Amino acid sequence: MRQFYFALTLFFSFIVCLPAVAQVVTVKPVLPTSEKPITLIFDVSKAKDSRAANLISNPNDVYLWSGAGSADTEAGAFEFEPAGQTNWAAPFAPGKMTHLGGSRWSITLTPRTYYGVPAGTPIRKLGLLLKNGAGTAQTENFYVSLYPATGIVGAFIAPAEKSFFTDANTTIPVKAYTSVDASLSLKVDNTIVYTQTDKDSLIYSLNTGSETGLRRTVVFEATLGTDAVTDTFFFTNRPVPPVAQLPANAKDGVVYTGPDKALLTLFAPNKKFVYAIGEFSNWEALPEYLMKRTPDGNRYWIEIDGLEPGKEIAYQYLVDGTIAVADPYTHKILDPNNDRYLTAVNYPDLKPYPTGAKGIVSILQTNQPTYNWKVQDFKRPAADTLVVYEMLLRDFLATQNYGTLADTLSYLKTLGVNAIELMPIMEFSGNISWGYNPNFYFAPDKAYGTANQLKAFIDKAHEMGIAVILDMVLNQADWEFPYMQLYRNGDRPSADNPFLNQQATHPFSVFFDFNHESEATKAFVERVNRYWLEEFKFDGFRFDLSKGFTQKNSGNDVGAWSAYDAGRVATWKRIYNEIRSYDETAYVILEHFADNAEEKELANYGMMFWGNINHEYRDFGKSYDAYLDGISYKNRGWNEPHLIGYMESHDEERFVFDVKKNGRSSGTYNTRNVETALNRAKLAAAFFIPVPGPKMIWQFGELGYDVSIDSIGRTDPKPIRWNYRASESRMKLYKVYAELINLKKNYPVFSTTDFNLASDNMIKRLTLVDNSMTVFIIGNYDVKQVSPQANFPMAGTWYDHFTGEAVNVTNPAEVMMLQPGEFRMYTSVKLPTPEANLLPWKSVVLDAEDELPLAERIEVYPNPTLHIAQMEFTDDYRGDVSVQVTDITGHVLRTVKYKKGQQAFRQQLDLRNVAAGVYLVQIEAGKRKVVKRLVKLN
Repeated sequence: MRQFYFALTLFFSFIVCLPAVAQVVTVKPVLPTSEKPITLIFDVSKAKDSRAANLISNPNDVYLWSGAGSADTEAGAFEFEPAGQTNWAAPFAPGKMTHLGGSRWSITLTPRTYYGVPAGTPIRKLGLLLKNGAGTAQTENFYVSLYPATGIVGAFIAPAEKSFFTDANTTIPVKAYTSVDASLSLKVDNTIVYTQTDKDSLIYSLNTGSETGLRRTVVFEATLGTDAVTDTFFFTNRPVPPVAQLPANAKDGVVYTGPDKALLTLFAPNKKFVYAIGEFSNWEALPEYLMKRTPDGNRYWIEIDGLEPGKEIAYQYLVDGTIAVADPYTHKILDPNNDRYLTAVNYPDLKPYPTGAKGIVSILQTNQPTYNWKVQDFKRPAADTLVVYEMLLRDFLATQNYGTLADTLSYLKTLGVNAIELMPIMEFSGNISWGYNPNFYFAPDKAYGTANQLKAFIDKAHEMGIAVILDMVLNQADWEFPYMQLYRNGDRPSADNPFLNQQATHPFSVFFDFNHESEATKAFVERVNRYWLEEFKFDGFRFDLSKGFTQKNSGNDVGAWSAYDAGRVATWKRIYNEIRSYDETAYVILEHFADNAEEKELANYGMMFWGNINHEYRDFGKSYDAYLDGISYKNRGWNEPHLIGYMESHDEERFVFDVKKNGRSSGTYNTRNVETALNRAKLAAAFFIPVPGPKMIWQFGELGYDVSIDSIGRTDPKPIRWNYRASESRMKLYKVYAELINLKKNYPVFSTTDFNLASDNMIKRLTLVDNSMTVFIIGNYDVKQVSPQANFPMAGTWYDHFTGEAVNVTNPAEVMMLQPGEFRMYTSVKLPTPEANLLPWKSVVLDAEDELPLAERIEVYPNPTLHIAQMEFTDDYRGDVSVQVTDITGHVLRTVKYKKGQQAFRQQLDLRNVAAGVYLVQIEAGKRKVVKRLVKLN
């Protein structure tokens, strides 16, 4: 219940009104001041917060948690707090409550002393709640007003509200008090209806009369000599709204009908009357702003004129005289609790919160400036070539705004991604949320910028060939969602809520669950989707928690929830068909994780799906058994490449962090070394990006982001790591990503349907075939060197893509030496060679025993060796011989060149200054190449 009171000062007198605290809190004396003891009595049984009931079961474990404020506002009521009240999770001894029996407790305190407020600083408001010692049970907040300690003070204590609605031909119990005996009077619309003399209280039953819809003014006045005090409340007998058909041009929300006119419509079935209130009515429910009701009783509407063209005007709907809500369809809100923390960097020239308003308000504006789109005909990338960059703007840029994001697009363009997926950006609770707690579905959250700044970002992305996908949250809404506020029973949706289930139908519910079989929800979803696609030119949606779009109640059984659900399938086909009716190419992506039969049916229907392979790829990077089959849509039996696979997402642990913390090692090779972990990320990318079908990258994954998702708190802001670009090693990972993305987008073989991903004893092989070429990728995810059979798809000349070297393969099964973490990408057609040295492995490492004639084998001995190794071979070759020694990571330790001028070649290899370990000795003689493994002892 809200608190209202106004003041009029005559001479040294004060006008006050006692607070309304929902009858949970009683204050003694009736007119409390800051300087004298007051007693607060709580009846917890009347509290609305469901957690308060737990206080009653342990009556000796109840404490006051409170504050005092110098301003007469609820927001500032905790400006001063008692000394030592710092730990919510511990008892606060000075606030220990005295149990009065049953559900009642009391405490007596002197405000200025208890809260330590400096002398001379007024105390006008107390904020109060009760909690148990551990802070696991509590009431909601209550607020009590304090009054001046000098002069005559007078106020209504009943009714508690400043302005309210009541029934015609009933009575209103009126009680008013003064601090001293005085002459008292009660006026209704300037007519005196009751007087008393030399009294400190007035008690009267006021008849409301028979007239409906007329706002009446009731004034209590107390006079003593030349001092006088008044207090006022207003009441209106509940009106009967006029009935009229909805205008043909109306739709839920606002329609601008002229430069100074706006048509407002609210869908509110089962409600009795609605007023439009706002700056145009000084926030009062005036008769001229009573909204008309449609004949079916479902909607209320009014056309307001006389508006200043182009001016932002705040407004709300006052429904049934009890609750004021912002327009559910508004394009902008003002939030008194959170807007104060925004700066011009977040949102320039933000309209100040209007005086007299309470709670979140909506904004209307005639003659709004329009955004002139530069790109009118953006061609969206084909679904199977999508490389999506998932982004939480809060944790991507320090400025957290669309303007800076537009300036950063060149970084993403160079990386090669062709789509950006923004985590939810419609108005959510607070300013730093992930965004999955939306309240206003048509308003971009002001924490990231203006609507036109968002449009300019999307426009620039389109100029650069990058699609923009919106993470859409239509499974749930948060507390301030207007239809939660209008239709609720305590802290849950009411049974007649046209949009929300009273209890979620599935075990992963967060906040309040939509009923997607409700006609109201169906219309709302269609309107939301269409708005963002058409007004902002988003290119599609990733629908959060799409598996929750069900009315089949699975309780807490995740398995039952995930099973095939015909109702859910029908819901998604309906939504998909609606989108296709006005946008033939928009991406429709579901975060589903349901039974494969259900996902396959919907994928074949045209929808795409998130494919979470995070755990498997992290195991792959850490060198544990890893089955990556789930990255392939073919392995799921799907007809279309509609699986958006990902190694990382906003919801999953970061790959490089996990490898660095939990990876395996062997000898000197340790995946927990940052350089090695980054190379493991390259290995993973090689068996991720080239797999046919769309892919997704989580922000900074291309630079090896190594801060845990659970750092600080899971959803708390994370460090922004643009400094990674100064690291050569991290930029090499970025460039490997960029090269793989470039191949995926530009060569049809990476969209082939003829591909195979195979595993064999810590070896992965990916083969892609089409009529243009064949691609063969082989990688060792073990922590030790292995020498498997290569199993090339065919004999012939292959090109090592990252070195550009040609390899003549006569035997596809020939043995290949692979260092730990090493991968090779071969193409049957030579492609442009990327920048040199992106990978640590230098040359094609084939087993040399098969490259040289059997009679002319090279020898490196002794092996192991202490200090000196001998190299020798005999053949007809004459010319340069190059010998290179590297460690198993590819780091070159020594390079020596010789001239072979006779049949026999014999040289010593001095290893006295080389640490013990395993090394590779590569010998090149003309076009022949040999690599030998050599162990150096202490």
